[in-house]
Amino acid sequence: GAVDTARATAWSAGTVLITGASGALAGHAARYLVTDHHVRHVVLASRQGDTSPRTVRLAAELAELGAAVRVVACDVADGDQVAALVRSVEPEFPLTAVVHCAGVLDDGVFGSLTAERVDAVLAPKVDGAWHLHEQTRELDLSAFVLFSSSATAFGAPGQANYAAANAFLDALAVERHRQGLPAVAISWGWWGEDSGMAENLSETDVARMGRGGM
Repeated sequence: GAVDTARATAWSAGTVLITGASGALAGHAARYLVTDHHVRHVVLASRQGDTSPRTVRLAAELAELGAAVRVVACDVADGDQVAALVRSVEPEFPLTAVVHCAGVLDDGVFGSLTAERVDAVLAPKVDGAWHLHEQTRELDLSAFVLFSSSATAFGAPGQANYAAANAFLDALAVERHRQGLPAVAISWGWWGEDSGMAENLSETDVARMGRGGM
């Protein structure tokens, strides 16, 4: 119907950039966009680029579903690399949406967190989101999607650095709206199995989250 057509057009008119492409969450997002929103041009960006077997498999899967896919090595925490990435999108299919999935975990009780451990978690989330914001704010985007976390709203034991990083994403979405720019920050809970960043959680970690209601 008309609603489905409008929804498809908003996403599929150009190229969708997905960061953190070597992670499982980016894969879920990419498959959803290609199958449900008819996206036909995708750029998968991660630090590993095409050296990541997971990203290569994802690109092949999306191609089989009918999408033209480009895999790019890019550290989104590096502003110059993000600028080059945005410039590299073909003018014929301009960038119309950004889905920022990049992120890492370095959990620990608050007293054990060092500046380095905080920076490691903030870099892909905070620096990456800001660089993407700066490099795309003059473009005519339909969507700017940030993968945030329920840790920001409810707290998460051992994840002060991660909660802070995602709080920035929430604030950036608000600021983009203030500027009249599209943005949404989704406060995901634990994705459970095959969730990429959480795949190294111990049984104790999982049990702790279960007791907390996740």
